[in-house]
Amino acid sequence: MSRILGQMIQEQLKKLKISQRELAMRACVKEAALSRYISGLREPDYDTLANIATALHTTIDYLLGENDDEYSFPRIRGIVARNSSKLTPEEKRILINTILEG
Repeated sequence: MSRILGQMIQEQLKKLKISQRELAMRACVKEAALSRYISGLREPDYDTLANIATALHTTIDYLLGENDDEYSFPRIRGIVARNSSKLTPEEKRILINTILEG
């Protein structure tokens, strides 16, 4: 986790054009601890990770390198389109109701 976390934090720092010091202040974490998270020498606890994600305007999943593309609209739409002919009328109704409720 540590290497990926550090890389993702650095990417967000560059994207937002803020320094490690600024992030440390925003996330209420010591600058030295943040430096260790980025270098992979230490891993933050969940609350600290949540604070860092919030300060970077992103999610914990993103910082941990989880791929959100798996649940993107185009991907889900493609899956549904490819399989729609295999769905029963009842399954189609359930799917439509699920989409409309969400």
